[in-house]
Amino acid sequence: MAESDGALRVLVALAVGLIALAFPFFASGYHIYQGSQVLILAIALLGLNLLTGFNGQISLGHGAFFAIGGYGAAILITKFGLPFWAAIPLASVVCFVAGFLFGFPALRFGGLYLALATFALAVATPQILSYTGFDSFTGGSQGLSLPKPLAPLGLRLNPDQWLYLVCLACGAALYWAARNLARGRIGRALIAIRDQPIAAETMGVNAALYKTTCFGVSALYAGVAGGLSAIAVGFVSPESFGLGLSLAFLVGIVVGGLASLGGVLFGALFIEFVPNIADQLSVSFGESAKALPGAIYGTLLILVMAAMPTGVAGAARAAANAVLRGLAPSRRTEVENDGGANVAGKYEEKGESP
Repeated sequence: MAESDGALRVLVALAVGLIALAFPFFASGYHIYQGSQVLILAIALLGLNLLTGFNGQISLGHGAFFAIGGYGAAILITKFGLPFWAAIPLASVVCFVAGFLFGFPALRFGGLYLALATFALAVATPQILSYTGFDSFTGGSQGLSLPKPLAPLGLRLNPDQWLYLVCLACGAALYWAARNLARGRIGRALIAIRDQPIAAETMGVNAALYKTTCFGVSALYAGVAGGLSAIAVGFVSPESFGLGLSLAFLVGIVVGGLASLGGVLFGALFIEFVPNIADQLSVSFGESAKALPGAIYGTLLILVMAAMPTGVAGAARAAANAVLRGLAPSRRTEVENDGGANVAGKYEEKGESP
């Protein structure tokens, strides 16, 4: 059964990879943009899932690190003339430092208290970005406009296709890094701190170091996503990084499945498309239903969580296990029949009866 499960995962991964690679060559420009946004959101959710899903630290302020990454990349590109491939890593390093430093005071908090501290960060960040003293760098409430990068080496790709492939490459690399991190010694230490903090410290796990570093890595992922988002949209402003963005990230990891790296893709799809579906449904009710999108979105979220309390990834895993269990009895019957025939043959060779 383990071999069948592993083969199924490989097949699913290959199918998803091939579809993702072929997508920009068949989709329209708008759909390519939406695909880029899904990949960008998935990167941000990967980092938040490492922090909340694996380490148990609840963050309501990851929109702030997303904003730092977006504005950092925008400032480095527009004010200092750096190419995007240099601006995004530098901005993400700044996010790592900011997350690591924020992790130290966060050590004194836990649970809802940490959630409130990060909530304050999410509320304060747009106001700081709007401060007139920073207008020469941030553009104030008017924001900053960015050009879209062109494909290098004469590749016959338009800017949308090239940016999508860049987002796909970044997403694949960061997923690989998060997967190795979660499955290794560091991941086991993070889970131990989440589930049994006292026992983990008794076993010699440096909880303070792991928690602050995890906060920094999670912020780094959000910074990469923020930088890519700024380039994909071509514009950054304080209003783009409000509290709703941080809440959307939290919704994404819960819908996708806590401590499930593959589930972030489902969470990103939910964040990107469900609000649009809610808007379209409200339009069908006429002018009197302008306030309905929020109610429809909330209803859909409740229905999804009622049907899949462990997230989409958990539901998919349960369905796959059910299918494999359904196939297991027939396989076991074949083995037993083969075994019985072999035993009978051995007795016949000895001239005995079983």
